[in-house]
Amino acid sequence: MDEYVQFIKRIGVVGIANILISLSGLIFIPIITKNFSTANYGVWAQVNTVIALVPNIVNLGLPYSMVRFLAAEKDKSVIKQSFYSMMLLVLASTLVMVVVFIVFSSQIANALFDGSMQIMAIVIVISFLACLNLMLLSYFRTFQRITYYSGFLVLQTYIGVGVSIVLTLMHYPIEIVVLGLLTGYLLTFIAMAFLIVRELGFTTKLKSLRDELKFAIPTVPNNVSSWVVDSSDKFVIGIFLGSAAVGCYSPGYALGSILLMFLTPFAVLLPAVLPEYFEAGDMEKVDTFLTYSMKYYLLITVPAAVGMSLLSKPLLYILTTDIIANQGFIVTPLVALGAIFMGIYGISNNIIILEKKTTVLGYIWISVAILNIVLNIFSVPYLGIFGAGLATLICYFFAFSMTLFYSRKYARLPFDYKSIAKIIIASAIMGVFVKIANPYGIFNILIVIAIAVMIYFAVLLLLKGIDKKEIDLIKGMI
Repeated sequence: MDEYVQFIKRIGVVGIANILISLSGLIFIPIITKNFSTANYGVWAQVNTVIALVPNIVNLGLPYSMVRFLAAEKDKSVIKQSFYSMMLLVLASTLVMVVVFIVFSSQIANALFDGSMQIMAIVIVISFLACLNLMLLSYFRTFQRITYYSGFLVLQTYIGVGVSIVLTLMHYPIEIVVLGLLTGYLLTFIAMAFLIVRELGFTTKLKSLRDELKFAIPTVPNNVSSWVVDSSDKFVIGIFLGSAAVGCYSPGYALGSILLMFLTPFAVLLPAVLPEYFEAGDMEKVDTFLTYSMKYYLLITVPAAVGMSLLSKPLLYILTTDIIANQGFIVTPLVALGAIFMGIYGISNNIIILEKKTTVLGYIWISVAILNIVLNIFSVPYLGIFGAGLATLICYFFAFSMTLFYSRKYARLPFDYKSIAKIIIASAIMGVFVKIANPYGIFNILIVIAIAVMIYFAVLLLLKGIDKKEIDLIKGMI
């Protein structure tokens, strides 16, 4: 029981961090959309999209290797050699990325940033730091230093957003506002590097990364393809419909994808926790962790998806402008449903990762990426931003389906079907109340959300969707 309590506590820490990170985006949306044009907000969204992509390629999948190969390692000299070897390789690949960006800076700026070379220069520097920061964060994640991991993620986000908010309110142009993001990445890089160097020291001894790269490289298509599904739709919308359409699409997408913040704690912790039990042959423990993770993820996200879908329009009226709300709300339900499928994928794919069959995930996500690009190219010109949201849903469902198909070859799928049915019933009853209430205005929305949460958990308790063992687990955690 103590192992599970500790796991739930760590899930809680990472979960709180991701809630704070997600809230930072929601805080900034009304500020930037009401102080800049929709097109300028579209440029801001493109900047964040590029920064999210680059580490997925440049880091060569080594953050995953660090977690998989070092999580159970106790020898400090081995840890030191492996860590610095990975960092040196990532530094080299990051410098290659910088050169490529510089060579093609004019073309990228024209395509994504309305031709602003100033923004392009800032994006290059942020991307460089983002690659290194991901490796440093992976160090804390690998050794389950969850407080450090979560704290630095929150600091990186809030320093960047905080400075950007100040610059926006001081009426600086979008080119200057983007500098706010740079401050967050730079300051957290300095702090993390200082702590890790103080702890490990330096070494001139490096090790071969053959096994690590063999594991890591197949995950690169996975990462890039995942980004393609998450973000390339904005590029396609920008090309076919312009930056203003990206500005209308992004807030609705952000509301729906906010559910993925509940996946992050499991995605961060499961790969660090499971290898120890898997290598010891304790598949019962592996199965227990996966089953509980799946249930708790769906316990939160299914009702959240129902509520977010029904409240998307009134929420967007509060957070953005009337133009954005009237167009962007149709995207939220599609993305929210897709986020549920993505969460199931994100938990069940640990079965494939434990078996070191990362090539399978690479093939799945290459297929998903191709499907996403094709669907967006054909749907956006005819269906607009609704078509992009529909493409996202279809691709998430495809990734979910293929991963379950392959996972079942190696282990029992982590589903408690009776509990899932009860979660869906309770969420549907809650949704009927939200639909009837149909609130507008922040005060009314908050009241309806509070009542809806009580209705959901009351129905769930009546249906015995949470058993005594789980209640005892929560009590033990407290």
